[in-house]
Amino acid sequence: MQRQRKLFIAKTAVILGAIPVLIWAYEIGPDAGYCGVPGENPSCLASNCHIGTLNGAGGSVNVTFPNGATYTPGVKQHLIVTISDSATSQRAWGFQLTARAANSPKTQAGTFASTDQNTGVECASATNLADESQLLMLGKSQTCPANMPLQYIEHSFEGYSATLGKTGSGTYEFDWTPPATNAGNITFYLAGNAGPAQLLSTNAHIYTNTFTLTPAAGGGTPPAVTKVVSASGFGGFSAIAPATWIEITGTDLATDTRQWAGTDFAGVNAPTSLDFTKATIGGQPAFIYYISPVQVNALVPSNVATGSQQLTVTTTAGTSAAFPVTVNAMQPGLLALQQAPWLSGTKQYVVAQTCDAGKKCVLPTDLTFILPAGTTIPGYPVRPAKPGETLTIYGIGFGPANDSSNVAVPVGQIVGVANQLVNQVQMQINGVVAPLSYQGFAPSQVGLYQFNLQVPSVPDGDWPLTFTQNGTKGTQTLLLSVHQ
Repeated sequence: MQRQRKLFIAKTAVILGAIPVLIWAYEIGPDAGYCGVPGENPSCLASNCHIGTLNGAGGSVNVTFPNGATYTPGVKQHLIVTISDSATSQRAWGFQLTARAANSPKTQAGTFASTDQNTGVECASATNLADESQLLMLGKSQTCPANMPLQYIEHSFEGYSATLGKTGSGTYEFDWTPPATNAGNITFYLAGNAGPAQLLSTNAHIYTNTFTLTPAAGGGTPPAVTKVVSASGFGGFSAIAPATWIEITGTDLATDTRQWAGTDFAGVNAPTSLDFTKATIGGQPAFIYYISPVQVNALVPSNVATGSQQLTVTTTAGTSAAFPVTVNAMQPGLLALQQAPWLSGTKQYVVAQTCDAGKKCVLPTDLTFILPAGTTIPGYPVRPAKPGETLTIYGIGFGPANDSSNVAVPVGQIVGVANQLVNQVQMQINGVVAPLSYQGFAPSQVGLYQFNLQVPSVPDGDWPLTFTQNGTKGTQTLLLSVHQ
């Protein structure tokens, strides 16, 4: 590797004893951490890898940013570093640059990529800046490993050779891609070297500079929120609650239309932003499932306080005016089907499913929907319920649930453990108790509650299914079709 070559030259110089260890210049770029980041080396002069002046008269180092002092999250920029010095003796040019979160200098901001052979990206971590054996010099197509997240782009041997002998200035070009989401202000730390034409570390003119970019306000019209209800399929209530799916309607809520995908998740954690659209409730980020210009579907996080709270939607064009919402501790609702294309009239039937006896249910289409005889749902078997069988129904807004160790199940994660509602639910069909063998978050889902209900002995017919939680009766009028 090129870095090994540099170290070999220095060690050979010691063996020969003819010249000092540090006489050779950094013709392939310095080690990581020499561009002035707080807590790192202010420049190469600090470690005597170069001998000379710092920010003296007659020179400078700068970055040309194509979008001025702003960035758009996830949108690549082509940067140009220029090292200038008026002294005709300075004819060798080098640099090192990194980008960090302005409020956290140890946090890398975005990624660098070489666009020609004149630069390379060096990877390091906060704990191994000085450990040369662990530093990784990258080619154009590589990325830094997770355990070495700090990136420094700098001149390569080819770049040094290409600029060697030029007077006045030397330039380097490469790409920088900002973080995919708004990361606040980002500070660039830059060090440049205008060196003598000979490959020497003495008589170096070192220049440093910093630059801060702010997130671009973005074009277009800021979003506006006109209505917020709990998911309409579960009742469409005007009040919301933690762990409740909600529908936010308005204008300019997103620039595209899509729902989340597996790539939007961070492990088991659901995304709080889709294509730069995000929402907050009481200052807490909501989990975003679906976006469109006129509607956003989101899951209310568990740490939102009850009472009157403010909801906002943010896009690259700005943040909406705060929309007032009422947050209750619980706002329970069961998933229901209403009217065409499956039903006629205005009756609402609870969505209930079962796996028929003797059937192996692997795919969703293997499950049977419980609805009146004669109802059809394309691709699914449909029939009324039978007394004694167990049905699965779904809900939202039923409050916290704990696992078997009495630990709260996190909201906004794919549920991976069996759990039980803290506030127990009782259900009845036609006034007859329907025992529940399970009530909690649905396994392998996000923010969805599951109830496994045993159908009691009731006559044939479409009967009201009701529930109470903490002594409070649910407000939906739902039916379940039963036939012996």
